[in-house]
Amino acid sequence: MIRGVIFDMDGLMFDTERIWTTLWAPALEQLGQPAPTDDFVAGARGLAGENMLHYLAKHYPAVDPQLLLDTVNGIGKTALANGAPAKPGLYELLEYLDQAGLPRVVASSSSHETIDRYLRIAGIERYFSGRISGQDVQYSKPNPAIFLKAAQVLGLPPQDCLVLEDSFNGVRAGHASGAVTVMVPDLAQPDAEIRQLYNACCRDLLEVRDLLKAGRL
Repeated sequence: MIRGVIFDMDGLMFDTERIWTTLWAPALEQLGQPAPTDDFVAGARGLAGENMLHYLAKHYPAVDPQLLLDTVNGIGKTALANGAPAKPGLYELLEYLDQAGLPRVVASSSSHETIDRYLRIAGIERYFSGRISGQDVQYSKPNPAIFLKAAQVLGLPPQDCLVLEDSFNGVRAGHASGAVTVMVPDLAQPDAEIRQLYNACCRDLLEVRDLLKAGRL
């Protein structure tokens, strides 16, 4: 039985991933590095923390991976200073969960400052009782640490929580945590591995709301 909901943010609540994919080229140019390939950009999606740093070091060994990441984040902070468009169904799902009395938290690899800024600009701060950042856990997705922390904040066992995710690593982390995991794909559609890990795949957050209303999650 679902008694609380854990939201990822980038690509799930807000249409940010399309913007982030455009930031690697100017960041690498700024650092005097070759332009990124499409495969590099695709491979970086859903990575964070130590996983992202290892990925950058592998593909761009001539530059400090933390410097590259900081450069991308700096460009991104400017590009997304005014937030990003909400994904379809976000407001409707939040209003339904609020009326149903199901508590909600954000569990995102982004910084606390970024999470708070996006929620404030979108006017949805009041819907969330907690925010868990990648800064709060030692290991990033696909490690389940952030979702286990989120369940603790909700005061619930993981199996009573619904995790909403768009990325492969997010789905892996949700499954590993023991939570009911629903994927709402953004830039990448699930492959055979990922289809074995989630409980449902929805086209948008409106479909998530409808499944909850129907008691099918």
